[in-house]
Amino acid sequence: MMSADSITVAIAEDSAILRDGLVQLLTDRGFAVTAAVGDAASLQEAVTADPPDVAVMDVRMPPTFTDEGVRAAISLRRDHPEVGILVFSQYVETRYAAELLAGGAARIGYLLKDRVADVSDFVEALVRVASGGTALDPEVVTQLMGASRRTDSLDRLTGRERDVLALMAEGRTNSAIAAALVVSEGAVEKHVANIFSKLDLPATASDHRRVLAVLRYLED
Repeated sequence: MMSADSITVAIAEDSAILRDGLVQLLTDRGFAVTAAVGDAASLQEAVTADPPDVAVMDVRMPPTFTDEGVRAAISLRRDHPEVGILVFSQYVETRYAAELLAGGAARIGYLLKDRVADVSDFVEALVRVASGGTALDPEVVTQLMGASRRTDSLDRLTGRERDVLALMAEGRTNSAIAAALVVSEGAVEKHVANIFSKLDLPATASDHRRVLAVLRYLED
């Protein structure tokens, strides 16, 4: 896992107050902010000129305040795969979020502003994405699952298995999931095995079932 003082970050946020707040917050914690801009086009230019470890952007940005940010995220994912992407927004754009994750969930994060209860959660997610992991808010996962036509698979999961799957999607280890749900790690391992079984995800030589368990719901 990378440390904050070795991570570079580019920020796109149209609210000047929030943008400056993010810069101050990250700088105080040792991150190096390479760019802080107010629109998606400027972010793409900044990333091209000086690729950071992670690019943070809102979904709705100038000029139309619809989906510029998340479309920029998809473009950056394609053109700069080495750059982590952390979408930080009030909104879940299921269509574009699914497209963003379609190539794999590594180095991808999607957090909802009103659900980040503690600064440390945001910092932890940023470090996780920079280190090659995944950080998805459980509400994002829930909406992506609901938008998918693969509801038959979801219906086969118990409530606790859905809880485990949501935490898996955040990039948490089995031990971290056990701590969050206040259960034993052995119990989590059983739930994970059940999820793989119910979603028909057998072990392979290149075992990425934890990612596939989430992406399965995102198929058109």
